[in-house]
Amino acid sequence: MPYSPRNVRIACNHAGLTHYGGVYFFHEFLRVLRLRNFLATHLTYPRRNSRYHLSQMILALMYPIVLGLDRLETASFLRSNGTFQYLTGLPSFPDPQTLRRFLLHAPDAFWQQMHRVNDRLLQTFIHLPSHRSRLIFDLDSTVVTVFGSQQDAAVGYNPRYRGKKSYDPLLCIEANSSYLWDAELRPGNAGTWDGSIEVLDTSFTNVPPEIRELRVRADAGFGFNPVLVALEERSAQYAVVARLTSAFKRLLPGISYQSVNRKWEMAEFEYRPHGWPQARRFVVARRFIQQEEAETTLFSMGRYIYRAWVTNMPLTPAGIWHFYDGRAGMEPRIRELREDFALRKIPTASFAANALYLEIVRLAYNLVTAFQRNCLDESWQNLTLQKLRYKLFLIPGELTRPQNRPVLRLRPSPMIEDLAETILARAAKLKPLQP
Repeated sequence: MPYSPRNVRIACNHAGLTHYGGVYFFHEFLRVLRLRNFLATHLTYPRRNSRYHLSQMILALMYPIVLGLDRLETASFLRSNGTFQYLTGLPSFPDPQTLRRFLLHAPDAFWQQMHRVNDRLLQTFIHLPSHRSRLIFDLDSTVVTVFGSQQDAAVGYNPRYRGKKSYDPLLCIEANSSYLWDAELRPGNAGTWDGSIEVLDTSFTNVPPEIRELRVRADAGFGFNPVLVALEERSAQYAVVARLTSAFKRLLPGISYQSVNRKWEMAEFEYRPHGWPQARRFVVARRFIQQEEAETTLFSMGRYIYRAWVTNMPLTPAGIWHFYDGRAGMEPRIRELREDFALRKIPTASFAANALYLEIVRLAYNLVTAFQRNCLDESWQNLTLQKLRYKLFLIPGELTRPQNRPVLRLRPSPMIEDLAETILARAAKLKPLQP
């Protein structure tokens, strides 16, 4: 039996190692786009300490999100990783207090600049790798619990931490591309549709002129007349879950239904709820409840389970149902934003600084999504960021310089070799961002 080694020496003097060898491929995607030049052109932020350029500060806040270092204090781990800094073009990495001061001292206009930068990127990314003529917007909100004394945090609907203060970000995601089209930070006691008119305004303003058709899906929290009017004024087609008021519930048993499959039957009718200026089309589906059936989360009345939508789409009732069920894809995206993109990690006590950080989260999310859509094979495009980290970004690497030429050495793997060739070849075909 061979003996285990006894005389192994430890030498902590290898400066070429990094945990994040695979992040070079993401950086190469950003380099081809000339993202740093794009940020430098569109962002202005007068600062006394100019050790780091403005674009470098944005990247220093974004890279830890992508790599899973979701707190500013944890990001300080990158300060000692010279190889990561070399691969990503950062001369050094700011300390956590520098990053926090950058967020806290940013002027109000800087959030607007970051918002416009994200919008400009989306106008480019939405037509890559092929042009689009239709967009589908999914609206929803999520609860972000805070622990501490954060400005404008309030007690609202919080199913997990009842009675805790929270924020309630409002999110708009484009369904087919999964891009985060818009995001707004709100206090935790905000109504579901509070701020949705403003989000719709910016979302529709940001739509490229080549888009000919817009569709919107939302749950019952957005089923209010002002929201529907805003959609109709922009000629958008929508399917929104109907609010089940007492008057609306009384209508349901007396409607004539038609069977659409073995279990469900559907109906449609015109109805004007109290306070609405005109009637709109409603679609209702119901199913008989079996005696042995477990308790359901759907609305039930008598022996039936109901689902209902208000819509202006020229589809059959079954078509409306099928179209709205596509909104289920938004839930894993919100979960990915919360768990993988540090949406739950509130970095400061200032509401304005936290709103700015949300725009940086949005930037990181959309850049990673664009990287997947344009540089990776189809089987990789639906991976969550957590899986993408472990399969690509967290590949350990060694930076060497034979004959004074930098070489990034990764572990021997035919899959990684093929993947590296694919990513670099596809990235090289992209055009730089227009200033």
